[in-house]
Parts: sequence; structure tokens; C-alpha cells
Amino acid sequence: MFNFFKNIGPGTLVAAAFIGPGTVTLCTIAGVNFGFALLWAMVLSIIATIILQEMTARLGVISQKGLSEVIRGEISRPIVRKVVVILILSAIVVGNAAYEAGNISGGVLGLETIFPNFKLTYGVNTIDLLPILIGVIAFILLFIGNYKFLEKALVTLVLLMSVSFIVTAVLTKPDLFEIFKGALIPKFPEDSLLTVIGLIGTTVVPYNLFLHASLVKEKWKDRDDLSKAKKDTVVSIILGGVVSMAIIISATAMQSSEVTNAADLAKSLAPLFGDFSTYFIAIGLFAAGITSAITAPLAAAYVAKGCLGWKGGLKSLRFRSVWMVILFLGVLFSSLGISPIEIIKFAQVANGILLPVIAGFLLWIMNRESVLGKFKNTKLQNVVGIVILMITIFLGLKSIFKVFNLI
Repeated sequence: MFNFFKNIGPGTLVAAAFIGPGTVTLCTIAGVNFGFALLWAMVLSIIATIILQEMTARLGVISQKGLSEVIRGEISRPIVRKVVVILILSAIVVGNAAYEAGNISGGVLGLETIFPNFKLTYGVNTIDLLPILIGVIAFILLFIGNYKFLEKALVTLVLLMSVSFIVTAVLTKPDLFEIFKGALIPKFPEDSLLTVIGLIGTTVVPYNLFLHASLVKEKWKDRDDLSKAKKDTVVSIILGGVVSMAIIISATAMQSSEVTNAADLAKSLAPLFGDFSTYFIAIGLFAAGITSAITAPLAAAYVAKGCLGWKGGLKSLRFRSVWMVILFLGVLFSSLGISPIEIIKFAQVANGILLPVIAGFLLWIMNRESVLGKFKNTKLQNVVGIVILMITIFLGLKSIFKVFNLI
């Protein structure tokens, strides 16, 4: 057991990144509106995520480079390289800056359930202090710049989040037969298509592909460690999937159209299952928010470092400057209640284009002997990868159409 926890890390950070406030809210809405019927979509998402993240983990361990570094090095045509680098930087760095306010606001929703009046008022203006508190915690953890310390802090938060949501699901005493039925038999209830696509889209995340490859090389330096990286990836992402499913299961217990996010769920479950459920959900939502508030700036800094060919590690000035700017913008937008809608729309379009592009590049790189040697993809891995690529193209088109109100 000690060796297992010793070798767990980067995969858990990936799970921490995809279980953000957006995922928590979407899973809540899925449970409220469709019960257990969409659990299969989460199972499908987890399988796809494991396959893609295993590829990036293998790439990181064998090449000892991040995904953005490898893409930059393997594209020989300068014009194509510049276009891809600009697209990656736009989607990940600008996108994560836009989404950071949502990550921090999600953590605030959890804390507000326990501390409802943590605000500063002067004249007619009111500033919410909770985003600043979350920003300070995230800043301290990132500024320390020690990978092992950061890993332990995030693993602890993920375990806290996991226990919180799983205990809440158990408190609702769900029907196990219905859970297995929902998880194994695909169904499309009326008006559920966009929710299904959303569940997949919030789990198969573009920036996680970059984050994972960069993190594994911080932890493992030898190709003999590949089995440890694979085990870490599979176990951590399955744990993340169980947490997401636990949120859907919890939300199913409260059949009410008034529930629109996890904070509403916490308040709605209290009369049925007591204040314990409220506190468990509040703590889980806080942990989901703060882990994403840490991993999003971290991923953006790794991407900028790889795309622009910067040297140095977690403590380098350039690396720190990227995550500091993103964290600051997130705290600012969240504290003042500003919604950077246009930036988020741009980020959604960029991510919609980026996800299939990066999945395609990843498959291409995973077949290059010059990068991976005998550790390149097998035929089966390529077939499954191509199926996932088709799904990412579908998700990307949906994301772009949604932004322009075409669906």
C-alpha cells in the first residue's frame, strides 16, 4: 500500500484537473434531469481519457519531453509549426485564463455554503473575499515550486474531494441495479444529447494531454518506470470517473428542476439527508475548484514553456510569470463578479479546434520510432485512438456550433 501511494501522482493531478466546477455542475444537472440514464456516457469518457492519457504518459516517460515540445520539434515546416504553436498557445494559455475565474468561483460556491457572509463592503461596492482566499492558497502551493510538495497537496485534495462526493452518494442509498444498468446500457432520453456531449467534453480535456506529459517526466526519469506511470494513469482516472458518477448518483436523489449547480444540490439534499450531505458536497466542491484553480495555470505555464522553447523548471521566472498572470485574472474576474464571456467564447472555439488537432498530432507522434522507438503504438492502440479522434472531431464541431448558436 505504501509503494502504491508512493508511485501515485501525475495521474491524480489529471483527475484533479478534469473534475472542476464545470464537471461537478454538469454531472449534477445530468443526475437531476436524467437520473442514472447517462452514467454510460461517463464510463465511455473515462475509457477514452485513459487511452489518450496513457499515450501522453508514455510519451513523457520515454522522450523526457512535454507534448508541446515534441510537437514543436517534430513539425518540420516553419509555417505549419507557427500556426500550430499559435493555436496551442491561444487555446491553452488564453483559454485557461478565461476558465480560471470559473474554477475559483466553483471553489467559492463550496465555501459559501459553510461561510455565507465572507464579503467586504465599502459604500455601494461589495468585494467577495473568498476568491482572494482561494487565490492565495493556489499562489502559495504553486510558488513553492517543488513538484513533490505540489503533488502531495493535490493528491490530498483529490482524496478529500473523492471521499466527500462518494459519501454523499452513499447517503442517498441508491438502487445498485439501476446504477449498473445506467452505466452499461447506453440510452438517449429526450433532450439528453447535448448533456451526453458535455459529459464527454468536460472529461476529455485538451490541456490535460499537455499537463500529463510534462508532469510524468518530473516524477519518472527511466523507461523502466513506464509500468508505474500506466498504473498511476489508470487508477487515478478511474477514481476521477467514480467521483463524477457519484455526483450524478447524488443528484438523482433530488428530482427538482430548481437544482442548477452543486451548491443548490447541497442545500436541496439537506432536508432529506441532514446537514452532513451539505457539508460533504460543500467540501467536495471547494476541493474541485481549488485543484482546477492550481492545475489550469500550471498546464498553461508548461504549454508556454514547451511552445516557446524556454529553459528552466517550476521556479524559473518565465514559468512563474505565466501562471501568476492566469491566477491573478481568475481572482480578479471572480472577486468583482465579472464574466469574461467573449474570452470564454474565443477559448471554446480554440479548444473546439484544438482537441481533434492535438488528438491527431498525438496519434501521429505515438507512431514515430524516432521519438518512441519500440514503445510506439500497437495496431490496436491506433484503431482505438482513431475512434477517439472521431469523437473529438464531433465534440470540436459541437463546441464551435454552440458558441455561434448554430445548435
